Amino acid sequence: MKPTLDALKPNSGSRRRKLRKGRGIAAGQGASCGFGMRGQKSRSGRPTRPGFEGGQMPLYRRVPKQKHFEIISQKLFTVINVSALNDLKAGSTVNIDSLVKEKIVTSPKHPLKILGNGKLTVKLNVQAAAFTASAKSKIESLGGTCEIY
Repeated sequence: MKPTLDALKPNSGSRRRKLRKGRGIAAGQGASCGFGMRGQKSRSGRPTRPGFEGGQMPLYRRVPKQKHFEIISQKLFTVINVSALNDLKAGSTVNIDSLVKEKIVTSPKHPLKILGNGKLTVKLNVQAAAFTASAKSKIESLGGTCEIY
């Protein structure tokens, strides 16, 4: 028979009773309760705040706070919107090389990514490293193809 939620309890011996410290010498942890004689770690309300280093300037205040850290493995793309592809001939294949020949892209350092800003009016076969969802739908709605290389 499975126990119901109101009848659940831990297995016997799995949860020990909390040790009541400071209840006299005979209690086993009496007098100083196992915290030693003196010092910050023996006082009541003892734990210091996280990051406290005993008065030394803490690490989080020593480290310079600078904005605009570079993303370590950032993917860089040569980006172009679909609206820039309207000047191309219908049915042509569009890739990074053809865009350089047409002088739409001037510096092809990175792989091509097509963004979906603007309207597309011609059917094209586009070869790129990445497409946004809106760009892909705009190209394919006109009967064009999106090929990822």
